[in-house]
Amino acid sequence: MWESMDYNCSVDFVSSPFIVRESTFKGVNGTFETLRLDLMDQTTTTYHDAEIIVFNTGHWWTHEKTSKGEDYYQEGNHLFPRLKVLDAYRRALTTWSRWIDNNIDPNRTQVFFRGYSVTHFRGGQWNSGGQCHKETEPINKGAHLRKYPSKMRVLDYIIPKMKTPIMYMNISRMTDYRKDGHPSIYRMEYKTEEERANAEQHQDCSHWCLPGVPDTWNELLYASLLKYGKGHWKS
Repeated sequence: MWESMDYNCSVDFVSSPFIVRESTFKGVNGTFETLRLDLMDQTTTTYHDAEIIVFNTGHWWTHEKTSKGEDYYQEGNHLFPRLKVLDAYRRALTTWSRWIDNNIDPNRTQVFFRGYSVTHFRGGQWNSGGQCHKETEPINKGAHLRKYPSKMRVLDYIIPKMKTPIMYMNISRMTDYRKDGHPSIYRMEYKTEEERANAEQHQDCSHWCLPGVPDTWNELLYASLLKYGKGHWKS
């Protein structure tokens, strides 16, 4: 938590990568991890009465377990033998939307959803040779950008059905331009040629340098609050 006494303001970072609840399932072959698509993460008790809430979920839905969706997604006592990740994501966001509508006072709290930040791996994923090494310039041609993420199309479908106004910060396209903005091999100092060579095998192309791209998201958040904010942010 960061707190400012002068402005009577506090900012909390709540780690809930899926928004819905990570759980376990007891089956005939033992107990194993699952993701409860029908239940919000237990961290909701820490922020349900905040004046501003910024949600985000996306990257963790691209990992191997979530992408395969085999004996992983659960609703109630039902474990899906196999479920496509996009369907699971839709179910999770539906759970999120219902929780928002049932628990958030829109006259007091402004809810944001920050979109999906694209990665720029070339030659594989982070653990299979993918890298963004030596990228020093942004993409300058729209033809080289990726299509609008399918997960964000799911969000576009769900938000209009909610009774609570949601401000969607669509940062997917703007981050797509910035292939030069990832930490890459620069997260730490590598003192030997061997260390530098090993670093190039496993780079971080799904996070961002600071200062950098996320600072733009903060500017967008601030401008949106000034223009559309609820509660104390009303003009």
